[in-house]
Amino acid sequence: MGRTLTKNFRSSLTFAPDEVHEVLQQKIAEENRHALESSTPQTRDFEHELLATAHYTSKTNILSLFSGAGGLDLGVQLAFLVAKYGEEKAYKIFTDEASFKSLSADAHIVYSNDLFIAANETYVANFGSELVKDSRDIRKVVTFPQSDLILGGFPCPGFSAAGPRLLDDPRNFLYIHYIRALMQSRPAFFIAENVKGLMTMANGQVLEQIIEDFAAAGYQVQAHLVNARDYGVPQLRERVFIIGARNDIVEKTGFTYELPEPTHGPDRDLPYITLRDAIGDLEFSDVSEVFDGSYSSMYMSRNRKKGWDEQSFTIQASGRQAPQHPGGEPMKKLGKDSWKFQGEFNRRVSVREAARIQTFPDWFEFSDGGNQKVSKNNRLNEQYKQIGNAVPVFLAEKISRPIAKFLLEMKPSQMNETLF
Repeated sequence: MGRTLTKNFRSSLTFAPDEVHEVLQQKIAEENRHALESSTPQTRDFEHELLATAHYTSKTNILSLFSGAGGLDLGVQLAFLVAKYGEEKAYKIFTDEASFKSLSADAHIVYSNDLFIAANETYVANFGSELVKDSRDIRKVVTFPQSDLILGGFPCPGFSAAGPRLLDDPRNFLYIHYIRALMQSRPAFFIAENVKGLMTMANGQVLEQIIEDFAAAGYQVQAHLVNARDYGVPQLRERVFIIGARNDIVEKTGFTYELPEPTHGPDRDLPYITLRDAIGDLEFSDVSEVFDGSYSSMYMSRNRKKGWDEQSFTIQASGRQAPQHPGGEPMKKLGKDSWKFQGEFNRRVSVREAARIQTFPDWFEFSDGGNQKVSKNNRLNEQYKQIGNAVPVFLAEKISRPIAKFLLEMKPSQMNETLF
């Protein structure tokens, strides 16, 4: 999460819109100069190739930033299938790799950017090699391609009391580069995801300013806090989604993003999905994909085991911090910040079980980085990290469904008109 803002932090939420836009333009111009200065003939040739990447006027062209293993991207592709074929058929298609890949072409991923090597290998293996996979630091990307939709969860930024605005902080804030991509690419919509804590940093002022900065790029912006289990994910996981619709799209079509109603829970049509539903059939499967390291005092300071008929704790981006498998006896509380295991069956969830809890399909494979010189646990951790950092696929599908439906129906000419 980075450093929390101190009491000396000065908000600029009272800035007039034109002042916000001016500061943003200055910062984006500065970052564009930095990217250009760091470029080489080789990277410029790469970007020339990138700009020549095929775009399809009959499809939605997607640009993915901070893409990781692609949970958000996969969920958006599923949302397009739901919009086209209906939920029941789309979710059935989703379970079969060949069918899903052949029928999800309406959501065409043009470009993906991330620094994480193993995640990039995973992404290409599962989304195909036709897209442009960029493994450079996003701060060094000079030119982003045109798109209809940008996806990505920028890392939760660290903040200081150094300046009057987030954009004036001397450190590079990666969400700025998300905005930089928006201003170059001009998609009709964007979807960004972040941790729950973003909503409460500096009593909400940080999120307000981020929304203000995205809005200054020409978008109507909303932020929503959701819990994954309310949307069919067997996991207690609260996240913030920041949704943006380009101003001229809103003005010309009247589109307003409405957060889909929760689908699962006591007062909903469907019950919560449980660990038994998600991984019950894997109980006696091969456990070679289980991180088997020791447990720290921090790990043992609280309950780490949910029951079969509950939802999992949040899947962390770490094998060592993976929650316990629900089998066996529950953990026993000894006192404040002290728990212990009971019985003989106690282990972390496996890589595949964690992926199931994050609602990835079984055909989706995760790279371990391929370095056979490091330990098994280190290789497994590369996979746990990708899975824990991902947006749960079914949550991404539900959140993006209204946008997917709109983009399937919208004429490309209407989307390509811009205000700037």
